[in-house]
Amino acid sequence: MDLMATISDQMADSPLPLVAITVAAVPCPDTPVILTLHWHGFIENPVPEAEHGNGYTPVPSSALQVNDRWNDVAVLDRAAMEAGWELGAWDVARAQRNCCTRPGAELSESLACLHAFGEFPYGLNGQQVVVSSAPDAAELARLAGRRGYLMWMFRPVHGGIWAEVAEDATLRADGTRTPPCPLDPIPAADHGPASTVYRFGIPPHPVFLN
Repeated sequence: MDLMATISDQMADSPLPLVAITVAAVPCPDTPVILTLHWHGFIENPVPEAEHGNGYTPVPSSALQVNDRWNDVAVLDRAAMEAGWELGAWDVARAQRNCCTRPGAELSESLACLHAFGEFPYGLNGQQVVVSSAPDAAELARLAGRRGYLMWMFRPVHGGIWAEVAEDATLRADGTRTPPCPLDPIPAADHGPASTVYRFGIPPHPVFLN
């Protein structure tokens, strides 16, 4: 699975920088994966109750469906790690979540699941939070509610808002790294919740403690 081609196409079509990229998947082989790009930018909208008659809402995130076949979570792990590595992210964080339809589950868990798959139900000032090009997102979110899901998140330096503040000895001048990613995936836990962080970045001036 190659997420970089899809991400690169989206970055080329948008003048906005990225805040973060997330990948969500149900732990069932060959199910579609939802790739979401979170942009940094605002849209001016008329808001009558505002003092000056206008307000601003964030640019919606872009949720895309990836239909590449896969038979092991390690394949998804590798794809997210390769994308995060090449785009200069300091790390890639993998979160493993339980099903949210179990008795006693918090409402926040259900909302987080919907958000992960681009199905966040609430807008902001009448505007969408996510623009989805994922026809199976609703069904995936329902399946994730019953089976649990995994989500990967990273903050790209290349093409992102972090370029001016990145201090990382592994980066090239444009905020990228040369593929492939040198780390190997760590097997997911049998049961969630669990989290794993793949650390890529190295400070340019390491601090040594006495």
